[in-house]
Amino acid sequence: MLGARRNAMPTYVFMSKWTDQGAKNVKGAVDRAGQMGAAVEKAGGRVVGLWWTQGQYDAVAVIEWPDDECASVFALSSAAAGNVRGETMRAYTNEEMQRILQKLP
Repeated sequence: MLGARRNAMPTYVFMSKWTDQGAKNVKGAVDRAGQMGAAVEKAGGRVVGLWWTQGQYDAVAVIEWPDDECASVFALSSAAAGNVRGETMRAYTNEEMQRILQKLP
């Protein structure tokens, strides 16, 4: 089913752009991504996927987190490391969106 997932953790889309520091250290990007994945798992999240992209953003990650606070800690920690600046968006499955729509007046 479109937008379905195996567990109940909320999904977040993290779109990132390299900072000047990140661009200077671009050769280590794949290694840093692996470290990021390990940190996400340790913090209780799950990386669904990570893609290097062309255009406005340099990378897009889809990550499941237990809650908004965990997602925010990840976003802030990523920014504090200095290699990327990102934008985090909560993503909803069809089932979640249906529940939201049912609450409309």
